[in-house]
Amino acid sequence: MGIKEVELNIPADIQKTVFGQFDSYIKTIERTFKITVVVRDENVKIIGNERGCDNASAVFEQLCQSALAGNEITQQKVDYAISMRFEGNDEFISQIDTDIVCYTINGRPIKAKTVGQKKYLDLIRDKMIVFGVGPAGTGKTYLAMAMAIKAFKENEVERIILTRPAIEAGEKLGFLPGDLQSKVDPYLRPLYDALNQIMGPEAYLRNAEKGLIEVAPLAYMRGRTLDNAYIILDEAQNTTPAQMKMFLTRIGFGSKVIVTGDLTQIDLMPGQASGLEQALRIVSKIDDIGIARLSNLDVVRHPLVQKIVNAYDDYERSRQKNKAKRDSKDSKR
Repeated sequence: MGIKEVELNIPADIQKTVFGQFDSYIKTIERTFKITVVVRDENVKIIGNERGCDNASAVFEQLCQSALAGNEITQQKVDYAISMRFEGNDEFISQIDTDIVCYTINGRPIKAKTVGQKKYLDLIRDKMIVFGVGPAGTGKTYLAMAMAIKAFKENEVERIILTRPAIEAGEKLGFLPGDLQSKVDPYLRPLYDALNQIMGPEAYLRNAEKGLIEVAPLAYMRGRTLDNAYIILDEAQNTTPAQMKMFLTRIGFGSKVIVTGDLTQIDLMPGQASGLEQALRIVSKIDDIGIARLSNLDVVRHPLVQKIVNAYDDYERSRQKNKAKRDSKDSKR
């Protein structure tokens, strides 16, 4: 295959954003597509095989489009642009960069960073109940919290209720000191962290004192009917089928419900069925219920998190494959 050269014009005022500190983004693109990038003023020359040049050119054009729109370019966005290029999808920036949910107390915009997250937000807007399922780091809970806080501030709902099952993540915590709230707070800390970052601690405490924002373990939901509320059930993979049915039947008029979970991180006792896993099979065809399945491509934490998720997925596939082989051999004996 012959050598190809592709020339791009990248304005000087966005080069620092597009190229990264010490040209780190250029190096990532060169390493991935096995091409060479030469920069002379605003002229950028890409040298390599035809496929590599075409892929690198498409990624640079995506990053330029985002930078010209005033968006920050991060390593995560570069990695995602590359991933989407391999998937044959070049439309992600135009789909997601303009969809801002709200701003944190520090003025940082909260918005979808992947196509999967954009579809998740669209489902939340359109459906009464949405299941957000995917691996760690895909923004399931954080985006749901942002949508809840936006709806609350715009008086679309009267209160926000955040809940999750109080299940130890693979370890026994023993008897925690303090009153009942102190005992359950460690399980709910991720929800408090998101609230404080998006709404601010003062605003959260003020609304919590009025009963307008409630953070509670799932057991507290029994026997209640929740009208005009935005309800988020986090870590739903750790609910039992009975708990999930109890939760879904608490929903009242004017309410919106988001259920988030990761089916690869179930902390229930061995042999106990997950309420989330069962619910996805039972309610998937009901109108006004949406299911967003986020994947490894939607991980927006440190790039290393995506690699860890992929490694665990590969391990699990290998384990299941070996188990199937052993079962097949045993059945033939």
